[in-house]
Amino acid sequence: MGDLQQVRVEVNNAFKLSGFTIRREASTFVAEQLIALTPQERQKMIDKLTAHLLHQCLSQPVLEKQHLEVAYKECLSLGLEESETVINIIDAFNIPKISYDNERKKFLKDVGAKNNLYPEPKWKAQMLLDRYTIIWQRTIRNKLFAKETLPSMESENRFQLRKIEVLLSSSSRINDVIVLGFLTQLTEGKFYLEDPTGSILLDMSQTRYHSGLFTESSFVLAEGYYDDKVLHVMGLVLPPSESRATSLPYFGSLNTFGGKSKTLLKNSQNLLKLEQENEDGMFVFLSDVWFDNLKVISKLKTLFTGYNDFPPIAIVFMGEFLSCPYGFEHSIQLRAALNNLADVLYPFNKLRETCKFIFVPGRSDPAAANILPRPPIPSSITKEIRQKLGDSVIFTTNPCRIQYCTQEIVILRQDLVTKMCRNSIHFPETGDIPDHLTKTLLSQCTLSPLSLAIQPIYWKHADALSLYPMPDLVVVADHFQPYTRSYQNCQVVNPGSFPRTEYSFKVYIPFTKTVEDSQIPKEDT
Repeated sequence: MGDLQQVRVEVNNAFKLSGFTIRREASTFVAEQLIALTPQERQKMIDKLTAHLLHQCLSQPVLEKQHLEVAYKECLSLGLEESETVINIIDAFNIPKISYDNERKKFLKDVGAKNNLYPEPKWKAQMLLDRYTIIWQRTIRNKLFAKETLPSMESENRFQLRKIEVLLSSSSRINDVIVLGFLTQLTEGKFYLEDPTGSILLDMSQTRYHSGLFTESSFVLAEGYYDDKVLHVMGLVLPPSESRATSLPYFGSLNTFGGKSKTLLKNSQNLLKLEQENEDGMFVFLSDVWFDNLKVISKLKTLFTGYNDFPPIAIVFMGEFLSCPYGFEHSIQLRAALNNLADVLYPFNKLRETCKFIFVPGRSDPAAANILPRPPIPSSITKEIRQKLGDSVIFTTNPCRIQYCTQEIVILRQDLVTKMCRNSIHFPETGDIPDHLTKTLLSQCTLSPLSLAIQPIYWKHADALSLYPMPDLVVVADHFQPYTRSYQNCQVVNPGSFPRTEYSFKVYIPFTKTVEDSQIPKEDT
């Protein structure tokens, strides 16, 4: 480590020895990037920069700041293939559509799909069928249901998963029935279980509910006995979830997450090396960031000051971005608030030049219907802040995905706890709600296991809400109290409402895959 002036002298001397004349602002830029490094690391990076610039065959040996900015950026990604992106923000309308091939027992990418917003009605059924197929193939190979080929293992207790058509074709009682199906009300007040082969009436008067939140339109395992065209449910349980390590062999090298790469970047050794070298890299998540609130802006200034010397990889702001509805002037007020945010951020040069600022809209933010996935805030509103802060500002969809080196992050702004609890057919009597919610989301393979009447979805973009295979981190920004839960090596996080939780937020450190609770300190009175 060294002071800025000392590092500047070191940079100037190194570039002079290589035959360059470096402008003051250019040497200051390089010194700011290298000041946190050890002397050995600093010298290594300077050698990389000079070697890179010598190969550029510049018309003059005078180096401006823009030359060094480009060279530094390219040196950081040196050794990566063209498709290997260090960080990539993927909007919901560019998520690949994946389907399961029953014959080949593997997943394939649907390259010919046209994902228009308002497709033919058949796509509504296809959306549910795709979810059923994913959950069925995952459940049938679970150790509780998988058939063993070795005779010595046949004696082990395993359950038989049945289709509904098998029950409907029987005129006698069948005991020890387990069925995977879609929970729905075909007639008012009566629950049915559906699968692609048919539907069956449920008697749930004696049902024991296992852990999780069971909502209409979720997929469940119903256990009981079948008699007289009715399935008497003794137990209702969520389908077993599956760790990423177990799922990956069925995808091969297919990129299911999205982005430019055709192959899965999870397996990239180049990106893994970069990820491990950046031990201090972090993502900051804040929700309900009211840019029109003076107290919130004051706290954000404190946040920016704290991170300016050691900028995070990205700061993710999630809506709503205004503290109250402004009616017809809502868009005007938001544009003014974002413009003010740009002015607040502008003095923090190092933070502004190094960090990404990602904006994920909430339900009340303009200007889209309450249908998921939700498009970004219109460019007419964000024009000024993008002009002032440039490429560091990214306005994306809700939900969205972030690929950082080999890690996958899924982000949703939705008051999911309230919706799930309100529409649950049975409120859990034990356990804590975040645990139940985490298990439910990963079991259902989706961010929205709710009826389409409760939460509408664009049918052909349902893949944007998929949680299969499991990502490394799922951020569900909610008004509910902040929590962090881990299930089968996948972390589910709620940063809570920034102004309502005394300005608390969450920090994710990719190197250790840990989530830290953080808070803006209270002002002295």
